[in-house]
Amino acid sequence: MTIADIKNNAQTKMAKSVDAFKADLQKIRTGRAHPGILDQVHVDYYGSPVPISQVANVSLLDARTISVQPWEKSMAAKIERAIRESDLGLNPSSQGDLLRVPMPALTEERRKDLTKVVRNAGEEARIAVRNLRRDANEHLKRLLKDKVVAEDDERRAQDEVQKLTDRTVQEVDRLVHAKEAEILAV
Repeated sequence: MTIADIKNNAQTKMAKSVDAFKADLQKIRTGRAHPGILDQVHVDYYGSPVPISQVANVSLLDARTISVQPWEKSMAAKIERAIRESDLGLNPSSQGDLLRVPMPALTEERRKDLTKVVRNAGEEARIAVRNLRRDANEHLKRLLKDKVVAEDDERRAQDEVQKLTDRTVQEVDRLVHAKEAEILAV
């Protein structure tokens, strides 16, 4: 494994961490509806729990309403119950074979709780990035110990990994601040 391989590997993994963080942020609800909110809700489908998106068509009716149209009519009641019992605070209403899930307005207290959730998720993402930096530095030190690279090259590579880490952490911070602003916007 070369220095370039280690840096590329760290960069790829850090990008994946940021992408995973973005996906987590999409699940945190704001005042607007988003079909991804229901991704974490699972429904019992013939004995096995599956995401709602695998048993129904999930789409937006308008900015504050999600529509869920089950592919099998027998699933409508199970999907409705699963959404109600989730910790999302949603109350679906059934209209024939279509479920409408209106997004309730957020209270000020709930908005502050959601910003805490966003900050915690951001800290977890930063920790993941720092762990990737540590792993990359350990690989570089191993190359130095095995006398595959010179000390100057190893030091330069560690500096580049640190710069990559700093950029990635700044990206996570930017995403946290943007999501907080989105949540607190009335």
